[in-house]
Amino acid sequence: MKKKLIYLFSGFGLICLILIVITYRLLIGISIYPDENGSTLFIPSGSYYNQVLDTIGSNLDVKYPKLFDWLAKKKNYPVSIKPGKYIINEALGINELINILRSGRQITARITFNNIRTLNQLAGKFCKQIEADSLQIIEFLADESNFSADGFARETIISLFIPDTYEFYWNTDPAGIYKRMLKEYKRFWNKDRMTRAGEKGLTPVEVSILASIIDDEVTKKDEKPRIAGVYLNRLKRGIPLQACPTIKYALNDFTITRVLKVHLETESPYNTYKYKGFPPGPIGCPSIEGIDAVLSAEKHDYLYFAAKADFSGYHNFSRTLAEHNRYAAEYQRELNKRKIYR
Repeated sequence: MKKKLIYLFSGFGLICLILIVITYRLLIGISIYPDENGSTLFIPSGSYYNQVLDTIGSNLDVKYPKLFDWLAKKKNYPVSIKPGKYIINEALGINELINILRSGRQITARITFNNIRTLNQLAGKFCKQIEADSLQIIEFLADESNFSADGFARETIISLFIPDTYEFYWNTDPAGIYKRMLKEYKRFWNKDRMTRAGEKGLTPVEVSILASIIDDEVTKKDEKPRIAGVYLNRLKRGIPLQACPTIKYALNDFTITRVLKVHLETESPYNTYKYKGFPPGPIGCPSIEGIDAVLSAEKHDYLYFAAKADFSGYHNFSRTLAEHNRYAAEYQRELNKRKIYR
């Protein structure tokens, strides 16, 4: 009798051991397969566990879904869901996938922006690669209370975004974007740049405003510091900047190639022909090249510049209005000759 019990328990134990080994292999072994080119799992913020299961089932071939569900619950995944964008490029085990999802090991999105004129364009760059839509981003940037403590206003917040390539998690919200860009902004405006701005009597925002104008005004990199010097000279003497790009911005028409007298009558604080000093904010996302051109502005006594009539992209610089008017007249004649009236 005793031997029978021993054999019985031994057999039962062996069966249990075999089941444990099989279960272990099912959990650890390869049983989840992505598509041929990899599968992407988008898990939105606030997702419920059943929604995650639907996403996994729709994008991955899971051989043992009930076993996945059992282990996920054992590891408390339903109460620790991490939103994000997850790329699964190779087959893996149930336990491995759950560990990836529980840890939030999502991929990052590389977002590059330059030549941005408006916050709407900027928001469009972000919303193509992250969860937040453009409206959420615009609404955040329209609420001055979100950034006034850091010295920005609605008109100047675009200067926070230094053109470059940055990595963001897919589920980064507008506040997270702002926090990250503020960190990058402070890193960019290091001691050297702050010192150079201070030597010219400018704040970083004022540098950005001038840089955004120069970016639109000049196509030749080597001319930017000289034109920056012209604008600084005009500011020091209390002469209006009279920058044509600000007129285009005021009219919200960047297709204009010839600014006419009627355009100069536009009523707007961005009309630098009517109002002295800086416009309320940048007229676009200032480039690093433009910012450094202002910080390295040439010291000279030029007060005017006009595009050369050869359409080379370069300018004639003048110290007197009479000289400037001659150069301007040459350029206007060439515009007429080429039938460029707008």
